[in-house]
Amino acid sequence: MAEPILKPKRPPQTRNGLTDTGVKKAADKSARTRAREFALQALYQYLVGRNETASIDAFTRDLVGFHKADSAHYDALLHGCIDAAQTLDDSITPLLDRKMAEISPVEHAVLWIGVYEFSHCPDVPYRVVINECIELAKAFGGTDGHKYVNGVLHQLAPSLRAQEVAADQAK
Repeated sequence: MAEPILKPKRPPQTRNGLTDTGVKKAADKSARTRAREFALQALYQYLVGRNETASIDAFTRDLVGFHKADSAHYDALLHGCIDAAQTLDDSITPLLDRKMAEISPVEHAVLWIGVYEFSHCPDVPYRVVINECIELAKAFGGTDGHKYVNGVLHQLAPSLRAQEVAADQAK
């Protein structure tokens, strides 16, 4: 009688917080990441629907999972981006290869978040800002929108975070 063939055992799977597609699982997202996601959704409503900020804010706070977000960071992003919309656009526009009206509202909102965090959130390292914005664009934007966001934010970082970028490049 032939001996049974024994298959080698596979090592146990380990999870590093990512799904099979490389996207972070909801349970592994930080409160700030969640705040950025909710702010992006709210800013999208502002850009597309031109809804009142107060109604957008109330609607967003009622969404499932909002209680897990950093509400102070969400408030800063939503109200800060809307209040400084023209200033943010003025920073972004010279770096675009097309008119702002031709940029997807998702990428537009992501760029607002990135520029706002560069300018008003010095506690967030510039590389983290760029990475978080790329992840937002991957999750919510068009196919290659994250590449566009990456390119624009990498060009903006040296002017908005000059010392931090210089110190990083010196390493």
